[in-house]
Amino acid sequence: MKTMFSTTALCTMTLFLGTAAMAQEITFVSQGGAYQEAQTKAILEPASELTGIAVRQDSSPDAWPQLRTQIETGKPIWDVIDTPTKDCIRGGEQGMIEPLDLSVMPSVAAMPAELRDEFSVAYEFYSSVLAYSTEAFGDGEAPQSWADFWDVEKFPGTRALRNHPLATLEAALMADGVAPADMYPLDVDRAFAKLEEIKPHITVWWTSGAQSAQLLADGEVDMTMAWNGRVSAVMDEGAPVDFTYNQGILQYTSLCVLKGAPNLADAMKFIEAAMSPEIQANFPEYIDYGPGNPAAYDTGKISPERAAELPNSPQNAPLQVLNSAAWWSSPEGEAAQERWASFVQQ
Repeated sequence: MKTMFSTTALCTMTLFLGTAAMAQEITFVSQGGAYQEAQTKAILEPASELTGIAVRQDSSPDAWPQLRTQIETGKPIWDVIDTPTKDCIRGGEQGMIEPLDLSVMPSVAAMPAELRDEFSVAYEFYSSVLAYSTEAFGDGEAPQSWADFWDVEKFPGTRALRNHPLATLEAALMADGVAPADMYPLDVDRAFAKLEEIKPHITVWWTSGAQSAQLLADGEVDMTMAWNGRVSAVMDEGAPVDFTYNQGILQYTSLCVLKGAPNLADAMKFIEAAMSPEIQANFPEYIDYGPGNPAAYDTGKISPERAAELPNSPQNAPLQVLNSAAWWSSPEGEAAQERWASFVQQ
């Protein structure tokens, strides 16, 4: 989904936002690259200015191992973490993530319950969408659903899917007729049975967001599952591709706080500022991801034209399935991920 920083082990980027005279400070860890650059301008700098809390940034494409190490050694150095929601949930369950203090988070408390839990809150949205070549499919001929993707006779052409069960199992179930409202808990057996049908027609099982979009841009496949931001990027470069939000799988990363964070109180205050509708509404100015707080769409800062391009806007969110991070963090979700490895290797 995001272009990551080049890393050796874990490179620390020291960036102070605001003046050096600020007494309050937190360490904020995110996933690097263009994504972290965008959130610095959209979220971190305005939140720092609003709160007077300086921000030291760190970057880790996969925060989970470092998170565990800091807890196990008893030397936590991170405060606020931007990471996949399941890391926040399982970290909370294992005593590695602090519960959110909603008493100092009115913006977070006002958000829909499905976008927050005891330990984390949805921070930004993206979608796994059906993308296709406009050269292979003309107007009115392009696939618009996962049933279309599975229909190799009506929609002939080369195909790619993500080499990961998350979103791929949901797509398979929608192709088999499962309604979004009935998606969870996932019928894993049914999903894998449907995937067996399309497996012989999959040319590439992609492993990175950049790869998924480039396969389309280079004409190596005619249709694929891809992250909306990646497809938008190659579209902006002039590639003959497009996508639909219909039956997309709406996903989000979350903010959570490391257990025993050295700046615990400031971390909670900073999350509240970062999640305020006015600051959240800055996100779409810098990157093609939607604000985690849906109230951002009510601020007037996001134009109707821009909202139409974003994954979780009021017009696009109802077309999609909201991914259940709770289910994917459950033992059933973990088992599905283990089963996936056998599926792709057979």
